[in-house]
Amino acid sequence: MVTVKLGNTGIIANKNGFGALPIQRIDTEHAVKLIHMALDGGVNFFDTARAYSDSEKKLGIALEGVDRNKYYIATKTAAQTGEKVLEDLETSLDLLKTDYVDIYQLHCAPRCFRPKDADGVYDAVLEAKKKGKIRHIGITAHLLNVAEEAIESGLYETLQFPFAYISSEKEIALAEKCENAGMGFLGMKGLAGGLLTNAKLCYWFACQYPSVLPLWGIQREAELAEFLSFQQEMPKMDDKMKETYENDLKELAGEFCRGCGYCMPCPKGIKINNCARISQLLRRSPSTNWLGEDWQAEMAKIKECLHCGQCASKCPYGLDTPKLLEKNLEDYENVLAGKVCVSE
Repeated sequence: MVTVKLGNTGIIANKNGFGALPIQRIDTEHAVKLIHMALDGGVNFFDTARAYSDSEKKLGIALEGVDRNKYYIATKTAAQTGEKVLEDLETSLDLLKTDYVDIYQLHCAPRCFRPKDADGVYDAVLEAKKKGKIRHIGITAHLLNVAEEAIESGLYETLQFPFAYISSEKEIALAEKCENAGMGFLGMKGLAGGLLTNAKLCYWFACQYPSVLPLWGIQREAELAEFLSFQQEMPKMDDKMKETYENDLKELAGEFCRGCGYCMPCPKGIKINNCARISQLLRRSPSTNWLGEDWQAEMAKIKECLHCGQCASKCPYGLDTPKLLEKNLEDYENVLAGKVCVSE
């Protein structure tokens, strides 16, 4: 079994971390069955958040009665005040049916929270740790400068950051910086929000970095079974995988939308996190998912763009979002007109 030692936390986790965001999209019965399948397959690390609607509740139901020493739970709060942090924590503990969480993370942190800040956010998690309600303090980020500052601060025991084979060299270097600092590294968006479709290649890449714990967003048994199979037979790079790898790097590395949603909400209601990458989604998932009347209406909203610049100013990747939206709308209309063929 391939495992990961998560920094200096003492946590040793199966290389397959269970990203529990997608279970909010399935009913409780199927979520519980999926989680039990993961446990039976050796998965022992589950990552959720207050922001993931009923994900915590479903995890709590599934894990009730399971030996608490057999698994780890990481959850998150996006609270901006110490009081709300502690309120969120109590809600999470109640829903997860546990007395403590192994890692409590500051979710999508806009900055590196520190002790004695006026908002009291860091002081609140420190207080909760002293009381035994959390074991380790973590932070999640999409902003490179926030991640680097968090590592340098020495205040956090884990960092969660996007990590996939199309990530930039600076983003991938964060894993090594965490390792050198004794921090655990949780790799989110290993499938780049669904743009990467070769699970074997994604797992292979994660295994090139022994200190990285990848969190796979899973909602189907077939998806989970595939990742579990890699524990039995480690993927090896072959010619077909190499071709996919090189093509993906050429098509996706650099100027493309990762779908993180930091740019939203849009004053005109544009669903930027999908509209700005519809070209890739059309080619990497069944096009019928995106060509129906609902999505035609969503894409049409791009024509109402105010060019206010709010989205571009908030993009952690420095993208010219309005320009991306216009390009994707043009591609989309060409597909509708039959000028371009995509996957069925």
